[in-house]
Amino acid sequence: MCGIIGYVGTRRAAPLLLEGLRRLEYRGYDSAGMATLEGKLWVRKDAGKLEEIERKLGLSSLPGRTGIGHVRWATHGSPSRRNAHPHLDDSGEVAVVHNGIIENYLELRRVLERKGHRFVSETDTEVIPHLISHFLRRGEGLERSVERAVGELKGSLAVAVLYAREPEKLVGVRRSSPLLVGKGNGESFLASDIPALLPFTRRVVPLQEEEMVVLTPSSFSLRHLPSGRAVARKPMEVKWTAEMAEKGGYPHFTLKEILEQPWAVGETLRGAGEEAEKLSRFLLRAEHLYFVGCGTSYHAAVVGKYLLAKLAGLQVEAVVASEFSESCGGDGRTAVLAITQSGETADVLRAVRHLRSLGGRVACLTNVVGSSVTRESQLVCYIRAGPEVSVVATKTFTSQVAYLLLLSLRLGEESGRLDRTEKKELLSSLLASPGLMERALRSSLTRTKALARKMLEEEHLYLVGRGLGYPVAMEGALKVKEISYLHAEALAGGELKHGTLALLEKGTPVIAVAVPGESKGRLMSNLEEMRARGARMIAVAEERDREVREHADLLLPVPRTGEFLSPLTFILPLQLLAYHLSVGRKLDPDRPRSLAKSVTVE
Repeated sequence: MCGIIGYVGTRRAAPLLLEGLRRLEYRGYDSAGMATLEGKLWVRKDAGKLEEIERKLGLSSLPGRTGIGHVRWATHGSPSRRNAHPHLDDSGEVAVVHNGIIENYLELRRVLERKGHRFVSETDTEVIPHLISHFLRRGEGLERSVERAVGELKGSLAVAVLYAREPEKLVGVRRSSPLLVGKGNGESFLASDIPALLPFTRRVVPLQEEEMVVLTPSSFSLRHLPSGRAVARKPMEVKWTAEMAEKGGYPHFTLKEILEQPWAVGETLRGAGEEAEKLSRFLLRAEHLYFVGCGTSYHAAVVGKYLLAKLAGLQVEAVVASEFSESCGGDGRTAVLAITQSGETADVLRAVRHLRSLGGRVACLTNVVGSSVTRESQLVCYIRAGPEVSVVATKTFTSQVAYLLLLSLRLGEESGRLDRTEKKELLSSLLASPGLMERALRSSLTRTKALARKMLEEEHLYLVGRGLGYPVAMEGALKVKEISYLHAEALAGGELKHGTLALLEKGTPVIAVAVPGESKGRLMSNLEEMRARGARMIAVAEERDREVREHADLLLPVPRTGEFLSPLTFILPLQLLAYHLSVGRKLDPDRPRSLAKSVTVE
């Protein structure tokens, strides 16, 4: 996730672009840059926060009445000046900013290099200006060259393109990543999100899938690329405040990020290909395997442990990072996968350094390019979920789980545990999971809000699961504790008789995470034990699961996913319940007390 802004009009572009970027910095804050047009392309960019770059380089002083700007959340290539956007072609006449992932960039880069194009960055984005330039050199016009280039690209993208020889024209294309037109008086804007447009206009036209827009100061024209047909669409009037717009119209970043999980998981799966293959080979070379993480990332590690055991027959120990050096040893035959959203978690870094001191090997799965854990690891993998503004982790959990599921499928085939047909079927289901997640979110929004209203005065909540349902229950309990301050405890179903049943009284709320699979039958016995003691049973289960419906007082249904994909959908109603409990208790879910987004001290 990055932030794009573009302008063509009668005013000087750079100050307007800077104001737009300030309102988009929540989408990416590791580097920024601008390109403007006056006689030639003027480009300034660097790594760092936007205001630091403005003080150092004076972005707002660039000349010209047409320009593009970008704030970056790194996905390919570490945060640096050469990797910052905009990117240029060899001639310096084509400038591009991009949000998304180009899946076939390596293949395209090799082809273009053989044709004489010189690349200067590590990014996937740089293939776009070179590809456009390639078609321009063949005599195609700007619009046709952009169309031809986009046709060669696989993956998600929102792009804005400048061409030095057509200074009063700005071209944009959308595929999977958002892009909007803003229409003013004698000026036109392009942006990846509404906040960037609000200081200048409230007349907005969202681009739809596979659409290209050509902007001039006085007009804009839309075209659907696959069909070639022109599209007529009138601007809509945005009535949001600037703060509401930054949050996509939602009252809190927490809710926005819960609801954008289908997109985030899609981006994770699009970008994981070669990395996941390398990670599977890395892990298979080890005799002893550990997954380490803290909080939400630890719960994702436990999901990964179950998945690898079931799909690949591979034994992994999931360890809370702060306890790793206390309880785990290693040598050259030991490997660790360090799972950390920020890449800066102190306990994870300590665990990594401890294993390296023993001669072990380290891979990491993180969301932040260039973070500390990437410098400590021999293999680096990214979930590419975009920046997570809320303190609580939501979309990064499901993205971590999706990555680990993809990894498990690869290892399952490598180990012979899965045949090619089984892997193909599960992979197809995984790639379709964003749609199932979308359905689960829609069906859960009102149900969880109504349930939260009934639970506002509760003091205790218990969540119970077996198999893959257990780490989902752990993560659900953590979300409730973090933002609603309600005591919530997760339990493996088999542990109830070892003490916790004594705490259940009439009316005590219990949530059963009833994932499908062989463990569900044993969970049904647990449900009856708890109901017999007066507990109020709430179940998260597949929507057509009659057996669970008969055992529960209330059902939070999710679409049918099967056992292995269940963590991606079963966690969603629990996240929403935690959110509604927080709001119902008049708390701020984005900033829970005593907590920080990244725990950088032990």
